[in-house]
Amino acid sequence: MLVRDWMTKDPLTVAPDTPVLEAINLLKNKGFRRLPVVKDGKLIGLVTDKDLKDAMPSKATTLSVWEMNYLLSKLTVQEVMAKPVITVEADAPLEKAALLMEEKKIGGLPVMEGEKLVGIITVTDVLRAFIEVLGLRMGGLRITVDIPDVPGALAQMARAVPPANIVSIATAAHLNGYQRLVLRVVGEDVEGVPDRLRAAGERVVDVRPG
Repeated sequence: MLVRDWMTKDPLTVAPDTPVLEAINLLKNKGFRRLPVVKDGKLIGLVTDKDLKDAMPSKATTLSVWEMNYLLSKLTVQEVMAKPVITVEADAPLEKAALLMEEKKIGGLPVMEGEKLVGIITVTDVLRAFIEVLGLRMGGLRITVDIPDVPGALAQMARAVPPANIVSIATAAHLNGYQRLVLRVVGEDVEGVPDRLRAAGERVVDVRPG
């Protein structure tokens, strides 16, 4: 899976001289949480709803409403945006984007093709991909099994599954001499898969409906 397959294409952007109040209204009306800041076709920053809210005067301020509105009308996105921007390439694996967001503690990344902004990828997009890859909407059985951490062990385990079908496999943990895998199986005689795995000598840890 590549970033381009899950990103939001052609994201809404703002210019650096966009007033903060206008950016806040844009995010509110469109239901977004971040806006790339673009000047002359180039990405120069990123502003989030938190950045914009942090720029607002404190409720404890002694400024009058008129004074606050005047100051906010002069405050632009360029003054509160984050820069330089952490980005990811459209053709990067999705897991690279997920790792970047986790390491940098951010919720979204502008997606680039060279110097061109082509999309934005968020934690929500990664979760959608996770749900799809694990086949969570396909039903069947979710089976946790520990297999020996040796070549050929996965193939041997898989031979015990038919006539049911494996639609996803994920590594859940690395144990001492074993790998813990989570399988999702569907199809014919799916209920018999745990017994067939045990009969083949596999360590079935957990079985539950998908």
